[in-house]
Amino acid sequence: MSAPIPLRRDFGASQLRGLAKKTNDGPQARRLLALAAIYDGATRTEAAMIGGAGLQIIRDWVLHFNERGPDGLLNGNVPQLGPCLLGSKANPCLEQPGGRLDEASRRSNRPQTVNALSPFG
Repeated sequence: MSAPIPLRRDFGASQLRGLAKKTNDGPQARRLLALAAIYDGATRTEAAMIGGAGLQIIRDWVLHFNERGPDGLLNGNVPQLGPCLLGSKANPCLEQPGGRLDEASRRSNRPQTVNALSPFG
């Protein structure tokens, strides 16, 4: 088993608990409380039980927290991806070069007709 990734040193357990109390994002509060337990000396397994997650998820939370601080634990959209709807005629993701879907993907993602008589339809 490898050594656990250390948490950044510019925060402490009491700070994370205070941030958890102030946030309106429930999942972020849960993640902050799990990391606060680690600051207090809890094992990663105990933190996983507090956060309702597995050990790998705790590791991911530590990495996100070390990189971006408490904002790295927010539950939300990935910043570099905008809202892209496949059914939209004016889909910016499809029209930009290097968009998320290339021509072959667009063809395979077109709605398919369903046979009403098929037992699998």
